[in-house]
Amino acid sequence: MADAAEGARSSSTIRVVLADDQALVRAGFRALLDAQQDIEVVGEADDGEDAVRLVTELQPDVVLMDIRMPGMDGLSATRRIVADERAAATRVVILTTFGLDEYVFEAIRSGASGFLVKDTEPGELVQAVRVVASGEALLSPRVTKQLIAEFAARAKEPVTDSLQKLSHQAAGGTTN
Repeated sequence: MADAAEGARSSSTIRVVLADDQALVRAGFRALLDAQQDIEVVGEADDGEDAVRLVTELQPDVVLMDIRMPGMDGLSATRRIVADERAAATRVVILTTFGLDEYVFEAIRSGASGFLVKDTEPGELVQAVRVVASGEALLSPRVTKQLIAEFAARAKEPVTDSLQKLSHQAAGGTTN
């Protein structure tokens, strides 16, 4: 029966590794993702070190990575995966119950292609795997709203001033 299921999956199947220290969470993600015709969970890890090892061995398309795990956390594991040439095609989506700004910024700095909070709807999680596997980046809507607000708060000058400076520079002028 496993052979028939494998035969039904095409070469365009998105291969996923799950990394979460909670077995129940991994089981839920596996059931959801394996039910999709175009997605296959190929491995599970309960800490960051194991996730890095699995990515190197299995070379999945996507890793769903919990941010907080014992031993090596998800951010450290993401940095190692992104830095490894053997995992160049693997994209990491950070999953957490915490939508805190510092986690979002650090996940992006670490090289994650996506950031989702665990209260994401099942269909949105499936779509996120597909989007990230296609090479795009993705943030959950709640996180996107926080990120935009933070960016706006940190902006030092209005966009129109910046555009005027760029136009002036392009015309051969200088700025102060």
